[in-house]
Amino acid sequence: MLASIRLRAGQLTASVAIIAAITLLYRHVAAANNTTIALSYLLAILGIATGWGLLNATIASLLAVLAYNYSFLPPFGTLIIADPQNWVALTAFLVTAITASSLSVRAKRRAAEAIERRQEVERLYALGQAMLLSGGLRPTAREIVNRIMQIFDVPAAVLYVKAENEIIRPEPEPGPISDQQVRDAAEYDAPVADPKQQTALVPLRLGGQNIGSLGFAGRIPSLAALSALAYLVAISIERARAQEAANKLEAARQSETLKAALLDALAHDLKTPLTSIKGSLTHLLTKPHDAEEQELLALANEEADRLNRLVVEVIEMARVEAGKLHPDRQPHSVEKIVSAALQELEGELHDRPVQVDIPAELPDADVDFEFIKQVVKQLLDNAIRYSPAGSAITVSAQLRNERIVVGVADRGAGIEEQEQTRIFEKFYRAREWRYQVPGTGLGLSIAKGIIEAHGGKIWVASQPGSGSVFSFSLPVSKGASLQ
Repeated sequence: MLASIRLRAGQLTASVAIIAAITLLYRHVAAANNTTIALSYLLAILGIATGWGLLNATIASLLAVLAYNYSFLPPFGTLIIADPQNWVALTAFLVTAITASSLSVRAKRRAAEAIERRQEVERLYALGQAMLLSGGLRPTAREIVNRIMQIFDVPAAVLYVKAENEIIRPEPEPGPISDQQVRDAAEYDAPVADPKQQTALVPLRLGGQNIGSLGFAGRIPSLAALSALAYLVAISIERARAQEAANKLEAARQSETLKAALLDALAHDLKTPLTSIKGSLTHLLTKPHDAEEQELLALANEEADRLNRLVVEVIEMARVEAGKLHPDRQPHSVEKIVSAALQELEGELHDRPVQVDIPAELPDADVDFEFIKQVVKQLLDNAIRYSPAGSAITVSAQLRNERIVVGVADRGAGIEEQEQTRIFEKFYRAREWRYQVPGTGLGLSIAKGIIEAHGGKIWVASQPGSGSVFSFSLPVSKGASLQ
């Protein structure tokens, strides 16, 4: 403050000295007519206005009028004006000097503002260029703060990212802007600048979405520059977030693809020797053996079948996860698909009653016969394993909302509500049965993948103690009548 007062006092003293020097020059050193003297005063005043501002130029104008009247207008040595025309000349000189000074100061201010706007545009461009090279969200946020301090030449900056509730500063100390201030600024409608404190708080919004806020201390840019800066920072943050999400998605996709490929390769390597083992056991079972050998061979044959089913499930799961299910969709009768599934499971069903409720007028479904038969077999197999021996199983189909809904109902113990949303996840098995009934937890996940590949959905409705109904929807064949 004291330095500013000293600077202004020095400028005022220099302005007085310049007017005094011109007066002494033309009075004692170089003779000149009044027009030349007046123009000399005017040029000096314009220089003062340009260099030191309008206040100094106005004071210099008044001093120049007094000096001109005292020294160069008759009667000399007095402030009296004898000729009325000289009043007009002095008034015109004073008005011209002050007006010209004002215009000069205004032009200088406009030029300074133009330079400042150009510098702001250059800084915004430099910041945009830097942001294009950024990586993830957190590195980008830190880069934004550092670049703003560097490019805009401010001592402190802070960025608040609302979604992550994270505040990024170059230093751990809050500085002139507190954490609460920058959090509150995210709810502002427009930038808020405090010229006295030399701080600015800018909300960050993009497409109506609240991204966060930006605060910095130091020389405050124009409101237009603050708005442009906010938009640029918001775009950079969203771009970094989108890039990060895309990288994670691609990494997950590559991981799933690799896992599926490994499972597929492993399953095929297992299936080849299993085929040989199964063939050998089948051949041996046709030969006569004593009771103990026959029992051991039968056990080995059952375990080979079990292991073969496991390998098939692994292969199917690998195909589902790799997106390699490509159903050969043709019009097929749901009744024929169910009949084929029941026929293949005839050995497992034994004397268990199975009720089939499928209307004769039900239209054909647009499906892959083998894939949907596999789904029906899986649901029937679950009903056999998780319901009491001898209890009835019902298979139904009906037309609902222009789709065919197939259901398999059992009389088992039912499924807890909190587990109903998880049983279609791979490897998940209900807590009550995971150690009682053998299985991998892949069957329902494979069925879900097959149904979704047909554009349908699969779900379960169950009450503990009242059994379960597994249902799935299928598309109706395009040529079928829905009446």
